[in-house]
Amino acid sequence: MPKPTRPTSATMRDSVPMPSRYAHLHPDDGACLMEAVSLLAGGRFTDSPRCTHPALATLARMVNDCVGDSARPLLWPLAADLSCAYPAGRDYAPWLVGMAVQAARETRPDSRLLEMRQATCARRAARLAGADIPTPLGPFLDRLWWRGPGRHHLEHALRVLARAPDAERRLIRLLHTALSYQRPVLRTPPSSGLRPGAPQAHEARARRDDVGCSQPGAAGDSAFTGR
Repeated sequence: MPKPTRPTSATMRDSVPMPSRYAHLHPDDGACLMEAVSLLAGGRFTDSPRCTHPALATLARMVNDCVGDSARPLLWPLAADLSCAYPAGRDYAPWLVGMAVQAARETRPDSRLLEMRQATCARRAARLAGADIPTPLGPFLDRLWWRGPGRHHLEHALRVLARAPDAERRLIRLLHTALSYQRPVLRTPPSSGLRPGAPQAHEARARRDDVGCSQPGAAGDSAFTGR
């Protein structure tokens, strides 16, 4: 399979619509960060393109929805990297979630819940990093973990970060860190395992009602709403 081509800055200027919050029906209405990624990758217009690891895509969508309008264009240079970002290791998703939980702990160091979740993610990432022999159940178990506790832990950690006084700086730094981890091992999406799919209606509602920022403005003033 041919190696994915990283879009250039000129390509981005010519093909990416204006950055905005949430999902859109058409590029003429604007685009969130991941929808811009789908356009750069040459696929259908979606906020869950197959070229990006689903855990990384979820983080990018949440950061896009939470930062203010003035900070959102700072995310756009990351679209090129996100358009060919699919780390092969099974340990990437728990590593990313654990990193987000660790970042949240910096703002709430006394949180026992965050401490336990960080430890759980670290144990899972360490176990999967050593799983050199693939098993038939591996992809299924990875999807099960991500769609259950993995995504829930990530969303909770980002809600905590969004309430910090310097939330935008912390969220953007987190996304940069997640990308810097996987840049040396960019791959095309595998044929099985964690795969992003078309966003479901309930997921779109969750982004707006449970995860997304309630009102436009600075991240500190428009934090994630609770469940």
